This record gives sequence, C-alpha cells and structure tokens, in this order.
Amino acid sequence: MNSNTTSIEASAEKKETIINKILGAISGSFAPILGVLAGSGLISALLSILTTLGWLSPESGTYAILSAAGHAIFYFFPIFLGITLAIKLGANGYVGGAIGAALLEPHYMDLVASKAQDVTFLGIPVIVASYSSTVFPILIAVSIYSLLDKFLKKVIYKELQMFINPLISLVVIVPLTILLFGPFGTYVGEAIGMIIEFLSSKSGLLTGAVLGAGWTFLTILGLHWAVIPLAIANLANGGDPIIAMAAAAPFAQIGMGIGVFFKTKNTDLKTVTGSGIVPGALAGTTELITYGVLVRYKRTMVIVALAGAIGGAINGTFGIKATAFALPSFLSIPVFSPIGLYLIGVLTALVVAMVLTLIFGYEGKNNAIPSKTVKEFGLGEVKRETILSPLSGEIIPLSKIADPLFSTETVGKGIAVEPTKGEVVSPVDGIVTTLFPTGHAIGITSEAGAEILIYVGVDTINLKGQFFHSHVKQWDSVKRGDLLIQFDLENVKAAGYDIKTPVVITNSNQYVDIELVKDGKIQAKDELIKLIV
Repeated sequence: MNSNTTSIEASAEKKETIINKILGAISGSFAPILGVLAGSGLISALLSILTTLGWLSPESGTYAILSAAGHAIFYFFPIFLGITLAIKLGANGYVGGAIGAALLEPHYMDLVASKAQDVTFLGIPVIVASYSSTVFPILIAVSIYSLLDKFLKKVIYKELQMFINPLISLVVIVPLTILLFGPFGTYVGEAIGMIIEFLSSKSGLLTGAVLGAGWTFLTILGLHWAVIPLAIANLANGGDPIIAMAAAAPFAQIGMGIGVFFKTKNTDLKTVTGSGIVPGALAGTTELITYGVLVRYKRTMVIVALAGAIGGAINGTFGIKATAFALPSFLSIPVFSPIGLYLIGVLTALVVAMVLTLIFGYEGKNNAIPSKTVKEFGLGEVKRETILSPLSGEIIPLSKIADPLFSTETVGKGIAVEPTKGEVVSPVDGIVTTLFPTGHAIGITSEAGAEILIYVGVDTINLKGQFFHSHVKQWDSVKRGDLLIQFDLENVKAAGYDIKTPVVITNSNQYVDIELVKDGKIQAKDELIKLIV
C-alpha cells in the first residue's frame, strides 16, 4: 500500500512538473512582448476614437501609417513568439524567429493568396493556410525545435554547430510546421475557440461569471498565460469574447482599490491603492492592487470575485467581443464591441466592488493591525535604513527573474538572490505583515517603515506549501536574523522550479534612492540594500 501511495504521489508530482513547465514556457514567451501587445492595442483604440469622432479618415495616409504601427505585432506574431519562446526554452531565438518568418515569407504567402491546389512537398500533400497572427502553430513548432536543438548540440561538433544546427533545424522544422504542426495547431486553436464560443452561446452568463470571478486568481497563479493564446487566436478570426468577459476582473480590482483608498486611514495603504488605481485605470496593470492589497486582505478577494462574476456575466450574456488585444482599462474601451454594453458590464463590476468595500470594509479580524503594534513600530514613518540579506547565495538583478511582475519592478525595486541554503531570515527588526499560507513568500514592515517582500522562487505557489515550513505567524514581531522560513532547496529545484528569490521594497516610491550594497556572493545577514530618504 505504501508503494502504491508513493507511486501515485510521484506520478502526480511529475504531472504537476510538466504542467508547470508548459505554463512557465508560455509565461516566459509572452511576458517580453506583453507591453508591445498592449501598446499596439491602445493604438487601435486611439484610431477607433479618432475615426468615430470624425477627426481622422480611414482612407487617409495618416490612418494607414498608424494602423501599420498598431497591427504589425499581430500580423508578424509568429516571428516575435518564435524568438521569445526559443529563448525561453534555451534554444537559438533567431532560428525560432526564422521558423515563424517562414510562415509569412512572400513565396509561401503567394500560395495562400492564390488559394493554390495540389501543392506538395516531396510528394506529400500540403494544406495551404495563412498563419499570420496565429499562436498555436508556432508554439508547437518552436517547442519541437528546442528538443531538436538540444539533440544536435550533443551530436554535432561544437566548431560546426554555428551553421549546421540552424541548417538542419530549418530544413526539418519548417516543412514539418507547414505539413503537420500548422494545420494541427490551427485546428486545435479553432476547436478550443469554438468550445468557448459554444459555451458562450449556451450560457454566456455562466461562462462570463466564471471567467470574471476567476481571472484575478488565475493571474496570481500564473495560469492566465494558458488562456491568453486562445484569446489572441480568436482575434485572428474576427473577435474574442474571453478578454471581454475577463475584463470585469481588473475593473473589479480598481473598484476595490478605490473603496480601500477612501475607507482606510492608514497612510501607507492609501499610498499603495492610490498608486495602483492610476496604472490600473489607464493601462490595465493592476499588480500594485493585487499584491499590495488583495493578497494582504482576504476579504477583498471575496469582493473582487463577486463583483467580477457579476460584470463578467453581463459581458458574457451580451456577447461582448474584443476586436484587438489590449489590457482592459479605460483607454482600451473602444477596442470592445458593442462599447455601450461593454461599459455596463465593466462599470458594474467596478461600482459593485467599490460599494461592497465601503460597506463591509477590507480587513477581517485577522487582517487588522493591532494598535499597539502601530504605535510601537511607527508604521508609515519611513526612515533611512539598511536591509540585510535574508538568504545566502548569489546576487542577481531582478531583470533576470522569469516573473514579469518582479523583472519589470512592478511590485517594487530591489534585488534577487539565488539561494544556496534553504533558509530565509529576517532582514530587519519589524513585524510580519503578510504571510502566504503556502509559506513560499513573506512580507515584513520594518521599524523604519520599509515594506519588504521576499518571494522564494518563481511560481512556487503551485507547490501548495510542499517543501516549505514557516517559523512565524502573521503579526509576529521579528528581529534581524530571526529564522522566518525553511525550505527544501534541492526538492524544490528537482520539482522543476526556478529558485531565484526576489527581495523587493514594495513601497519604493517613498524613497529617494534604493542602493545595492554589494554584488556577487552574499551570506544571510550581510548588508544588502540601503534605503535613502
């Protein structure tokens, strides 16, 4: 019986690892181009506004040039995704881009445009189709290419790899993509899109409610990256309902943020929510609200889920669609159609979340900061101080973290440590203000007002606490060097997780400068960061 149990657990761990690797690859390939995708979507929104107001003619040269700027990333999407995915998988990014470019090469596109029949490759019939703006064919093609590249690196002499490996890879992968991966990926993408369309047609209300309620938490877990390719694939076929239904979630977060801003008397929390509302409303980036409020105050999770479900259900019921990729925000409203009905859905989510927060508050009994603690530590009174390293290991820049929330310093400025020992100690004298139930992350507010987030590894939340053990509780007082978390370093890495650990100052905007004291190797309790006021 014990043997069977072990076998089942090993199997489950293997499956989880495979899923994590797939999601990690998707996340890592989309993250570098998410900004340009959103920016291009906003150009489409701007064009829609200008033409609707009659300020710009769709036949003008100005419109054509701006349209080219907004649509280029989508038309040539296989090239961009080929580059980023290949790099993420450890292969040659330029070969990945060349595979994507082959699908858009003029000679091949001439076959598509002429609707050529009886096209063959070495006598094998070819299904000629356009792969512009597609996602799944290039995802499959580059994934297979990365495996081939690893094999070639083992069997080809190193001196010959520079040109032999790309030669073999292109000769093998491009025909396979057009013959097999392309049609298969297209059909899979269309099938999934049809399933969502079918569910929406049968019960748009239910589909929208589920997406609206769950999108925030999919984002926190990193699972939203598996859905975004479906949305982009739908856009290539005329419109996407997924983004429209999920849009209720960020608007619900904005509404909750507004409610907390007016409800709280805590200066720091007011600063965090105020700073998060603006980028959320204008650019659709709600990470400050998510990590500064949502994960800290559990009651807000219920509020956001409920408001998102209501807004998503409205958008799903009315069949709202996005006509271009854009992060949901006030500036991207023209991207959605019909605009009027879309506004009803997302503004309902915003207002419901705001009103619920104002009525019921944002903190439960376990979230309230004891008044004695506030008085004792003077939270919010930011002062100059030095933060010690919470781990022993190698210092690396945040830009090398796979999670874009940290690599782009959205959560805050700081540094990362690749640990050589599975222990996290307190970098300051302070109080534990946030402790994830899974034990993989902890937030500490120092006596001098610094808010420090220590997040062990990338996507380690998916381990659900396995290999992690917390030695403190939320609202515990801690001293420099106190043991906070222990984790099994080798088992976490063996499970397929990147163990690089961000150490960020989430209230970075309250400091004039954040200086790194040293680089290279570091020991726990060595000086790491200086905060200048």
